[in-house]
Amino acid sequence: MIIYRLGVDDLADMRFACSPILETATSLWALTTPSAHVLHLPWIRQTLALLNDHPDRDLLMALVTPELHWLPDFLTPRPTSPLPDVHEELAQIRSTPPRRAVADVLRAYDGRPLPPVLADLSPRQLRDRICTAIAAYWELAIEPHWPRMRALLEADMIHRAQLLARDGAAAVLTGLDPSVEWANGRLRMRISSYQLTYESDVRGRGFWLVPTLFAKHTIGPLDPDGPPTAAYPARGIGTLWETRPAPTRQALADLLGTPRADLLMALDAPTSTIELARRRDVSPSAISQHLATLHANGLVARARAGRVVLYTRTDLADRLIHNRL
Repeated sequence: MIIYRLGVDDLADMRFACSPILETATSLWALTTPSAHVLHLPWIRQTLALLNDHPDRDLLMALVTPELHWLPDFLTPRPTSPLPDVHEELAQIRSTPPRRAVADVLRAYDGRPLPPVLADLSPRQLRDRICTAIAAYWELAIEPHWPRMRALLEADMIHRAQLLARDGAAAVLTGLDPSVEWANGRLRMRISSYQLTYESDVRGRGFWLVPTLFAKHTIGPLDPDGPPTAAYPARGIGTLWETRPAPTRQALADLLGTPRADLLMALDAPTSTIELARRRDVSPSAISQHLATLHANGLVARARAGRVVLYTRTDLADRLIHNRL
C-alpha cells in the first residue's frame, strides 16, 4: 500500500495532467499480459505484429518485471504541465543520471536477477539503450494513436476538474478507483503487489493526478522519495478503439449554422479558445461567442487546466453528430 499524507495546502495545489511517456511505458503491460487488458486487444494485436522482428523487442519486454509487472520509475516522469510535450519528456528521461537509471531498474526487479539484455550493459549503456528504445517505441506504437488517446485522457481531466470545483477534493480522490481510500488527510492506494508499502508526506512538493489508459488500478512511484503522483485508470477506456460512423457535417450545419457546426466537429479533443482561433485564422472573441452559445445549449463543456480553459464536446454533441439521438 502507498499512503500519501496531504495537508490543506497540498489539496489546494492538487493538479491534473496527462503524459505521453507514461502511456508509452505503461502500454508495455498490455503487451506482456494481453489477457488482463482485453479492452486494448485491437491495439495489442497490431502492436505485437509490428514488434515481431523489432531489434528492441526483448529490451522493451524486459522493462516489465516478471510477476510484479513493475516499471522503472525514471520511465514514468512526473509531468511539469497539464499537457506536457513528448519531446520534453523524452529529454527528461534521457537526462536521468546513469546510476539512478540502474537503481530504478534494480528496484523494479525487487531482488530478482536482471535478464541478460539489461544485465550485460554498463550504467550509461543501459540508460541510453532504454531511452532510445522507448523513443522508437513511442513513434511506432503510440504516436499514430495519440490524438485519440489524448482526447480520452483530456476528457477525463475535464470531468475530474469539474468534480473538484463542484464537490471538492474528497470527491475526486475517493472516485479515482475502488482501490483508493481517502480519510483523515491520508490517501491510501492499495497496490496488488504487496511488497510495495510506504508512507510519504507531500509537504508542498506538489501532487499530480494523472489519468492513464493502461493501469488496472491507481499507481504511484516505487521510490517513496519520488515525486508524489497518483496515476489512475481513465474513464471511458472501453470506447477508445471503437469505430464510429462518419460525422454528417451538412446536417449539423443546417441545424447550427456552418461556423458553429465546424467548431463543434473540431472539438474531438479538449482545446483552448486561442488554439481554435489560430486554426481558423479568426479572432478569439469570435470563437468565444460561438462557444458561449454551444455551452449554453449543452453541446460543449469547459474546464480549467492550469491557466488554460479547455473546451470539449459533450456526450449530447457526440450523439448529435453521429445521429444517435
